[in-house]
Amino acid sequence: MTKKLWFQVGVGILLAILVIKYFLEISFLFAPIIIIIKAIILPLLLGGVLYYMTEPIQRFLEKRKFPRWASIVSILVALALVAWGFFAIVGPPVTQQVNKLVENAPAIGKELDKMKDVFLDQKGELPEKLEESLDAAADSLQTIAVNFGKWIVQFLQSLFQAVFLLILVPFFFIFMLKDHEKFAPVIYNLFTGERREWVKKTLSDIDNVLRSYIQGQFLISAILAMLIFIGYKIIGLEYALLLALFALFMNLIPFIGPWIAVTPAVVIAFLDEPKMVILVAIVTLVAQQIDSNLITPNVMGKSLDIHPLTVITIILAAGNIAGFVGIIVAIPVYAVAKVIVRNVYEQRMKIKRAATKDVAG
Repeated sequence: MTKKLWFQVGVGILLAILVIKYFLEISFLFAPIIIIIKAIILPLLLGGVLYYMTEPIQRFLEKRKFPRWASIVSILVALALVAWGFFAIVGPPVTQQVNKLVENAPAIGKELDKMKDVFLDQKGELPEKLEESLDAAADSLQTIAVNFGKWIVQFLQSLFQAVFLLILVPFFFIFMLKDHEKFAPVIYNLFTGERREWVKKTLSDIDNVLRSYIQGQFLISAILAMLIFIGYKIIGLEYALLLALFALFMNLIPFIGPWIAVTPAVVIAFLDEPKMVILVAIVTLVAQQIDSNLITPNVMGKSLDIHPLTVITIILAAGNIAGFVGIIVAIPVYAVAKVIVRNVYEQRMKIKRAATKDVAG
């Protein structure tokens, strides 16, 4: 019985639960280590994202006989020029739109209060079942809004803390560009024989899935933001650039990000002119159709192969556990775990087939 897979999995789960239980009981001993990890995790993640975004450029330069140091310097100069150009071109109009939004905030708040009053006045005339459904929907939306606000606050706090550790981001980034080929060998050289080859393949698969996800998601998000900006400018929606930048970051969240991104656009459109909501919906629908039928299939392909229902479940769970940062990293973490589990399963099947062949022979 001890050789059965279900028995081994059950024992593994029980051992994991015991380890977690006893770890929590003595967690105070690991407090300094946890503080250090929290301090470096965000700069490490940002450095890793920058590495995967710029690694194709480094590969392109080194194929044309650039030495490693020259490719790194070229990438740093290119990033500095892109950042300067972005803030020089986009900064002034964004600042203008933010100031305008702040000035109009009281008027927008009054309009929202009027809408709430109208809704409350009409609420008593609705059928009882519909009234209960609306109450439930309102409670759900309020819960989502509160949680989303908490996630935004947590995210801003993380950014505020990252300012003090900003020196670590370029440090990790440059270190990855310089020595990224050495990371995997340090791990798989600890093993020998067939196990070494398996670890090497697993690390390669993890690297590929992270590269595909990060590069693909950023490219898709940028293209969608451009389409949304063009669409909002065509229909004459106010704060088009600000809303497009918001969409750029929200679209980094798979599946539900675009729906979060369109919410402020719908509110602004409704307050400006109710008919504008239809135009915003058309722009969003066209952008999403272009994304789902043209952009995502060609950029991402089937590299992740995750069902939308799984994506929603993972994102909601990650949001409750780790806030906004959890939402951002949930899908790549799941993709990495899926790669490891798949490779473990394939290795076990390979060993099982080999054992069966030996017995048959």
